[in-house]
Amino acid sequence: MRFIFSVLSIITALLFTTTFTYADTLPLKTVNRTTDKVIDILRDKDLKKPQNSDLRRSSIKKTITEVFDFEEMTKRSLSIHWQKRTAQEKKEFVLLFSDLLEKSYIKKIESYSDEKIEYLDEKIDGDNALVRSKIITKRGLEIPIDYKLMKKETKWFVYDVIIEGVSLVSNYRNQFNRIIRQSSYEDLVKKMKNKQEEEIFLDKKNSL
Repeated sequence: MRFIFSVLSIITALLFTTTFTYADTLPLKTVNRTTDKVIDILRDKDLKKPQNSDLRRSSIKKTITEVFDFEEMTKRSLSIHWQKRTAQEKKEFVLLFSDLLEKSYIKKIESYSDEKIEYLDEKIDGDNALVRSKIITKRGLEIPIDYKLMKKETKWFVYDVIIEGVSLVSNYRNQFNRIIRQSSYEDLVKKMKNKQEEEIFLDKKNSL
């Protein structure tokens, strides 16, 4: 699962200075609004204080959960195994999966630098959309990063991120499927809970 969490360091570029070369319309605005909100949180002098770290993280979490559809990401990542799960198992896995994603994402966000992300265009097909962008690193390296969104009622939500042609959801799907086929769904949950406990332990250790 190393690739899954390391790739979040690239997604962190959502937070960096943005440049637009295309009409600023709805799906693109959804991503941009999130960027602006998180940047405001990170720049808040009071929230930068060590004693306010929990408040800062909870504020970031609230912001990203408004635009990332973790349930949809979970459903697509488990693929055929999703339908085999009970309602309680689905609820448990969504919470576990989203918690791991959020914690890993937030840690990367808190160490953001001054890379830039340039939004190229967006393609809307009914209730689905693709926002194309690229990250420009300090060394001038360009990394393509695209966002897949779906519309639910009147809002757009991100359900997949594609980095250099590699889908985040597809990688989860491949790894989850391999673990389930080689072992079991229960073993996958166990591995993810172990990862969650590691994250909790590290958070406590760093706060001492």
